[in-house]
Amino acid sequence: MFDTATARRMMVDGQIRTADITDHDLLAAMLVVPRELFMPSSRTEQAYLDGDIAIANGRALLKPMVLAKLIQAAQIGSSDRILDVGCGTGYSAAVLSRMAGSVVALEEDATLARRAQEALAAAGAEHLVVATGPLIAGWPAGAPYDVILLNGATEIVPEVLGQQLKPNGRLVCIFGRVPTGKGTIFRVIEGQLVGRPIFDAAALVLPGFVAPPAFVF
Repeated sequence: MFDTATARRMMVDGQIRTADITDHDLLAAMLVVPRELFMPSSRTEQAYLDGDIAIANGRALLKPMVLAKLIQAAQIGSSDRILDVGCGTGYSAAVLSRMAGSVVALEEDATLARRAQEALAAAGAEHLVVATGPLIAGWPAGAPYDVILLNGATEIVPEVLGQQLKPNGRLVCIFGRVPTGKGTIFRVIEGQLVGRPIFDAAALVLPGFVAPPAFVF
């Protein structure tokens, strides 16, 4: 029988701590959130593998280490308001809800949004709402946010999302396209969204965040 508690601890000890993740609140959250609840039923035993895991419609849960490094870089406080863009089935939102004051989990795929609602309820997540709408537009009704997390890659600077940050807000994402990319933290500096790369990473590009084709002469 699949021992989820042991698998979860092995994930944290073998994948997260070894990646220089030292945020105690983050480690505690990842030790208790049952990632298997956010998996397709046929792939439950893959919940704690070291890699991106396909969920549906060309989307995937981020590799646990990549998600952890992005969250740690955001330096989340206990009263922070978070926008989780592309929440998928809701795992990242469940982790964030244990660290922050409130979370808006945004998903444009209606099927994934329903699955997120169900999984988050089963996991007992609190201080959280699931919103449905285009990812690229963010969720201005809940703005401004202390932190915005993109659950995937973007090939473009997410200017619209930057407008939904508080003056000292942080936006974290994978910037670039497969197979290369950088975990990046963006801040608003003199009215411009400016990014700083922090680690190498790759992820599937989220819907709406694909760069337009370049003209070739």
